[in-house]
Amino acid sequence: MRILPIIMKFAPNWTKNKAMVDEENVLTAENLSVSYGGKVAISKINFALPRGKILAVVGESGSGKSTLLKAVQGLLGKAGRITSGRIVFMGRDITNLTDDQRRKLAGSAGMTMIFQNAAASFCPIRTVNEQIFEAVRVHKDWNYAHFREKAQGIAKKINLKDEALDEYPFRLSGGMGQRAGILAAIILSPKLILADEPTSALDTVTQVSVAKELLGLKENLGISMLIVTHHMGVAYYLADDILLMRRGKMVEYGEKKSIFRAPKAEYTKELIAAVPRLHDFDYE
Repeated sequence: MRILPIIMKFAPNWTKNKAMVDEENVLTAENLSVSYGGKVAISKINFALPRGKILAVVGESGSGKSTLLKAVQGLLGKAGRITSGRIVFMGRDITNLTDDQRRKLAGSAGMTMIFQNAAASFCPIRTVNEQIFEAVRVHKDWNYAHFREKAQGIAKKINLKDEALDEYPFRLSGGMGQRAGILAAIILSPKLILADEPTSALDTVTQVSVAKELLGLKENLGISMLIVTHHMGVAYYLADDILLMRRGKMVEYGEKKSIFRAPKAEYTKELIAAVPRLHDFDYE
């Protein structure tokens, strides 16, 4: 059945290593390397995502940023595998979880996903409301009235029209479809959102609107986010920290204002120079 893969089947708990508990960071990668069919895709990636912060992973197509996101999600497929390093989520090593344990992360454990085209993650012949409620019921013993009240409350906060909940996904505009995906991602109060190019498929005006709503999730709900984007302007607007990647390797990593004001790598300088500036706008 084609339905939201972000919050589905309940699965067993993974083992918690108490020695690894990190009270400050929600997600860390330590010397993480991934290969596909024996060919290196990303090599020795390190980062720490503090609680309530946003980290943007930026790079051109083929830089390895989507591979990094898939490694965190556990969606590398049969050809991909983590060859070294580890990923730690909420103090737990999630590097080698089973598929069922990964599904647990997608629901009650607090890791969820917003896709580039969120509306496409829904079944086209069932309403948004039906699908999200079905997925939620896997994890929570909510009756429909409680679910509807919570969904409507979130919809109001992210500027999703109430009637959109009862629509079929294919009838939603790009912006409304993306907001429906955001609602599905946050209804179970996640600790971490993974977002794959969440604004790139939208027109410019809608990009700005959706970006504001994503920023609001951090500021109002304290949700941490790992966002993949190829656009430095989006990274500057949304992120607290930026990780730049090229050809599978880290180019630069740090606080966004430091990177924009004093970039060290030539590649970073090129990406910043490509961001359009209006009037006297500066990175302050």
